[in-house]
Amino acid sequence: MQKDVPTRSADPDGELAPAAAPARDAEAGLRGALRYCGQRQHLRRTLRIALVVGIVLTAINQLDVILRGDAVAITYVKCGMNFVVPFIVSNLGLLTGRR
Repeated sequence: MQKDVPTRSADPDGELAPAAAPARDAEAGLRGALRYCGQRQHLRRTLRIALVVGIVLTAINQLDVILRGDAVAITYVKCGMNFVVPFIVSNLGLLTGRR
């Protein structure tokens, strides 16, 4: 005797899915995204983008303060963020183009 087990296609509202499935899917998605962005060819591209954009942003926003000698710790934090933000954005663009 076979039991009738409903499948996902028979459950359009997803009510039969286990409660932990979305958490596992999100975790696998994050791990997959990190693995994809961490590939050598992708890192080479995104790091290059972050370097170029970070230098330009730092020159535009903070160079005068640094050259005057008025830079304080927060100035260097801002300079660091000029590199981190383009790196994150370029990786998000990479992931968006993957789908």
